[in-house]
Amino acid sequence: MGVPLVCHGHSRPVVDVSYSPVTPDGFFLISASKDSNPMLRNGETGDWIGTFEGHKGAVWSCGLDKNAMRAASASADFTAKIWNALTGDELHSFEHKHIVRACAFSQDTHLLLTGGMEKILRIFDLNRPDAAPKEVGNSPGSIRTVEWLHSDNTILSSCTDTGDVRLWDIRSDKIVQTLETKFPVTSAEVSHDGRYITTADGSSVKFWDANNFGLLKSYEMPCNVESASLEPKHGNTFIAGGEDMWVHRFDFRTGEEIGCNKGHHGPVHCVRYAPGGESYTSGSEDGTVRIWEVGSVNHEESNLSGHVKLVAEEVVRKAESLRINEKASEAK
Repeated sequence: MGVPLVCHGHSRPVVDVSYSPVTPDGFFLISASKDSNPMLRNGETGDWIGTFEGHKGAVWSCGLDKNAMRAASASADFTAKIWNALTGDELHSFEHKHIVRACAFSQDTHLLLTGGMEKILRIFDLNRPDAAPKEVGNSPGSIRTVEWLHSDNTILSSCTDTGDVRLWDIRSDKIVQTLETKFPVTSAEVSHDGRYITTADGSSVKFWDANNFGLLKSYEMPCNVESASLEPKHGNTFIAGGEDMWVHRFDFRTGEEIGCNKGHHGPVHCVRYAPGGESYTSGSEDGTVRIWEVGSVNHEESNLSGHVKLVAEEVVRKAESLRINEKASEAK
């Protein structure tokens, strides 16, 4: 049970994964790897669509705009790049003075936020890509994560070597709130409905109210976790991945573990739920991206009724595929 779709293609560790929202053409998955080549896939099937070629160093962060028309990537080659997600062409390269660790499209898709070893948050206007970027605040350390919230009026960032998440009002350039964490935050996700911020620091996954910034829940994980993601539709489960090479699934209300996916051969660096919540993806030190269906748990952990149900579903699937094959052979 719980056999994932294994997506090969990267030759080095996968360090970031990101889904597009659902578009008229379905939804898409982009992965960033130390092999310097971000890859675009069908988010449902994992089928490879294309590779964005042009970076000369590890790619640490990647994302798609809400229409999945453009991709963004942040790299150790001191650039962040914007790509045409349909053709794979590089649209623009934004030069930095040091490694770029994080990038994010604004919700309205007109802006790109970047951060990295320079400790400067920059906002590039994609309608005027040659204009100088707006620089926001002074970060206390090298920037690890960046995200937008509040209709693009607020940005959040965390640092590689210090704890906490800082929230900046881009109109005033001021820090409006600090979310306090004991360890550096390695993953920050703003929920699709804008209500929650999910963070991972050390062995802790925390959920914050994105509007009043209160800490709602904090759960200790079985190991140090690098990434966590909240189920987007109902918000009733979350996933976390880290040092133990497994992808753990938990009940959001109680923190109880309800599933565990085994299969990676190295630490899990990144996890994200698909936009509909029906599957989730993980990227690992082992160079693979794996897509797991919700409800798929390892054989030894599934109870009998779950096993019977899955077998029944498999029988129905096989019967359907037989029927389709019969129809195809009749049509010949």
